[in-house]
Amino acid sequence: MALSSTVFTFDIDLADGDRAVYEHLALRVARHPSESDEFLVARVLAYCLEYQEGLEFSRGLSDADDPPLAVRDMTGGIRAWIDVGTPSADRLHRASKAAPRVAVYIHKEHTQWFAALAGAGIYRSGSIEFRLIDRSLIAQLVTRLERRMSFALSVSDGDLLVSFTDTSISGAVTRLTVT
Repeated sequence: MALSSTVFTFDIDLADGDRAVYEHLALRVARHPSESDEFLVARVLAYCLEYQEGLEFSRGLSDADDPPLAVRDMTGGIRAWIDVGTPSADRLHRASKAAPRVAVYIHKEHTQWFAALAGAGIYRSGSIEFRLIDRSLIAQLVTRLERRMSFALSVSDGDLLVSFTDTSISGAVTRLTVT
């Protein structure tokens, strides 16, 4: 018997001063049984940091050719491919050909992966946006992860502040460049 996805509900008050985005987000996010809590939290943070009209979660891990997050136009074409983790060079190559904008949110150890990307033949590699989410922020959010969560997320100069009713957690998102 196959395991089914677990649905998480997030109510997030987003105040992104860097992009002047102020929204209340009510998200229902399915976590595939093979997906880690860290990946789920990183996907939700990436959604918040990329929030704009047309942004959507993918159909899931069952469709490996889809990005975890995408911005699509009215015809269904991908305008922005937002990946999470450490995708392969081949995947980034395909993404760069499929979308005019590609961003990757990294939530785990990445130094060897990053070094390998430097020598890979990736289409428009210089235009890919790499952002490292503070690993301690991810770890702290994972310890608080519940099926229903509410929090406020403030973003200012790349610093993130996640506020719950009883505490706050902070961390940063750092831009990286492949050399």
